[in-house]
Amino acid sequence: MSKPKPIRTHWHQLLGKLFELVLTSLGIKVHVDFNLMSKPPRADILLLRRDPHQRTWTIEQLASLPDGIRDSSASHILAELKYTEVVTGDVLEKVHGYDIFYRTTHELKKSEVATFILSSHTTNKKLLAEYGYEEVMPGVYRSPYPMVNRVVVLMLNDLRDVPHNAFVKCFASQATEKRKAFRMVLEMGFSSLSRLSSSLWMFLAGLRRAMLGKGDEEMRVITPEDVMAIGKQMQEMLLASMSVEERLRGLDSEERLRGLDSEERLRGLDSEERLRGLDFEEVLSRYKPEEVLSRYKPEEVLSRYKPEEVLSRYKPEEVLSRYKPEEVLSRYKPEEVLSRYKPQLEQRECQGALKLLNRTLQIRFQIPPAYFGNRLEGFPLETLELLSEVAVTANTLAEFETKLNELTKA
Repeated sequence: MSKPKPIRTHWHQLLGKLFELVLTSLGIKVHVDFNLMSKPPRADILLLRRDPHQRTWTIEQLASLPDGIRDSSASHILAELKYTEVVTGDVLEKVHGYDIFYRTTHELKKSEVATFILSSHTTNKKLLAEYGYEEVMPGVYRSPYPMVNRVVVLMLNDLRDVPHNAFVKCFASQATEKRKAFRMVLEMGFSSLSRLSSSLWMFLAGLRRAMLGKGDEEMRVITPEDVMAIGKQMQEMLLASMSVEERLRGLDSEERLRGLDSEERLRGLDSEERLRGLDFEEVLSRYKPEEVLSRYKPEEVLSRYKPEEVLSRYKPEEVLSRYKPEEVLSRYKPEEVLSRYKPQLEQRECQGALKLLNRTLQIRFQIPPAYFGNRLEGFPLETLELLSEVAVTANTLAEFETKLNELTKA
């Protein structure tokens, strides 16, 4: 009876989960065990730029993509991880076939697809040379041979120790390279990961614990879910051991208050502390004028202003309508009141005197009303009173006219 095949860890699924946590928020779709055709074969990992019009990687995406991949302008990236296996000639040819199958099935141009092998172990350099591979930069190998020229090989142990290579180097075979990579990422030296999400932190912490806690050959089968569970447990233990100050260290004020409603944010602060830092106008702009003024007595409000500043906002009739006539006049001396109306009073007296003069002339000398026209208008009150006296004492109309001419010339 044949022995059942041992269940093994699918390391590419762990790398795929890490790619998903790092790259999804940056506009790159991540597919694991992606069917290249309607039936197998399947690629370990497929990275897709979400924006079809984006021709190059963004600065944020470049900060999270390793050497080789970040240098490609293709929008479809096929990635095959060899964690426990070594890269052989068959592997190179098979993965080159993946590239052809995927492009043919999805009707894509060569420039739209790039294919990579991520090798945890350092591949036999002699084998690579047989297939024409040369190192174009540390850890990145390309070949001009037609049978494999579509496949770029990344040696994870040999990639440069720079932040954008850190997360793939977590899968390097050499423990020293793994430790350096985990340290770089978990210490947030990664420019794009300067604010690790909770899920990504838990995954990285769990992955480190799983991969460096004991030798890989002794490890049980481990899944992405197992890694997340380990990381969550580590996070809970770490948070439980930290003081409030340590938990909040490195967070700005907005991040500390995120998730709290306005009442919770202000709880425990007195009125002065709540308003500190706000402009007076900014505070008042939240209320209607009547809401503000209703909290004060009228005299408290008016004491802030000069009388003329208050009254200038109203028409005189609006002000006076609030008082009885005697209340208004009682605040002034008679001569002060009359002085305001002297011109009007004099004009009325002149009009009365002119009417009396015209009436006297009509009766005494039997003349029509319009006899003198406007010759009698414009005289002051004293002159009109003098003419009225002449009109009574003159014996003839000619005598009155003589006097009128004298006064006109004067």
